[in-house]
Amino acid sequence: MERHLGEHWVLPAIDDLNRPWFTSGVIQVQECSDCGALQHPPDEICCGCQGAHFGWRECSGEGRIESVAVVQQAVHPVLKERIPYAIVIVSLDGAPGCNAIGNVVNRDPSQIEIGQRVRAVFEEVDPGDDGERLLVPQWEVVSAGEDG
Repeated sequence: MERHLGEHWVLPAIDDLNRPWFTSGVIQVQECSDCGALQHPPDEICCGCQGAHFGWRECSGEGRIESVAVVQQAVHPVLKERIPYAIVIVSLDGAPGCNAIGNVVNRDPSQIEIGQRVRAVFEEVDPGDDGERLLVPQWEVVSAGEDG
């Protein structure tokens, strides 16, 4: 399967903070073990209580498009053949205050709108001998939704 942004696009460096997001095949957000605050992207310090003890909460993998930007000009030569493409901010169901950024894969960019419902789909990427298999979250539109 061809990667959404092409075979030569840079992959994320995996560390303890982002491993669940990029390798589990489910949408997870960081949950503070001290106060219960949810946060994404993950951090070493809780945004609620400044604690440093965390677990992970699995979300439904669904959400709502809160913002959309359609990229019309390649910001890197490897993206020249991919434009236009859409980047969205998705508010995650079940994780108030947590938003994810990603690509929409099943729609022409001109048909993507704020308010549309989306669900996560995972693009499997084998980074080769140097790293672990990645399941990169992308988003697909599932319904029109409502603005507001």
